[in-house]
Amino acid sequence: MIKQLVMATNNANKLREAREILAPLGIEVLSQREAGADCDPEENGTTFAENALIKARAVYEAVKLPTIADDSGLCVDAMDGRPGVYSARYAPEGQHCAKLLEEMKDVPDDRRGAAFECTIAYIDEKGSHTMTGECRGAIGHEQRGTNGFGYDPVFMAGERTMAELSAEEKNVISHRGAALRELYKYLKERFGE
Repeated sequence: MIKQLVMATNNANKLREAREILAPLGIEVLSQREAGADCDPEENGTTFAENALIKARAVYEAVKLPTIADDSGLCVDAMDGRPGVYSARYAPEGQHCAKLLEEMKDVPDDRRGAAFECTIAYIDEKGSHTMTGECRGAIGHEQRGTNGFGYDPVFMAGERTMAELSAEEKNVISHRGAALRELYKYLKERFGE
């Protein structure tokens, strides 16, 4: 089994989730800053997989350690899959939920379906591999909850928003959690115990 893995992010929430899910493999997950990678590649891909690979390759080239990167976003059915790959750039920082609720204000409940989607790219000296995860739900009518980040306060996972779930509950159903569990399986199969 590999001993260390670099995650092409400095986002504490993403790192915590990756560390929790990969912990049973005994892999130390480093942020790109901890690994000494000072890069911020332009995410100009048109899919989550393309953007994840862009980030993973850039950090891998900087540190030459096995690297993972994710790209994820919210795909809203009534908005033809938008904001999708542009989720982070959909609105100014801190205004994503308000803008989405405004755009969805006249959409009836039966058309408010949505999915968080995530692709994780893994890269090492032998090449790259991608895995995906999805969490289906719906867009609520108001922001609720204080846990989570991004669109979590408006994304309904059953009767509660993602921001009303504990970290443990969210890891079980989240798109990133699903993709990380696929990564876990891939690493276990590839490197054995």
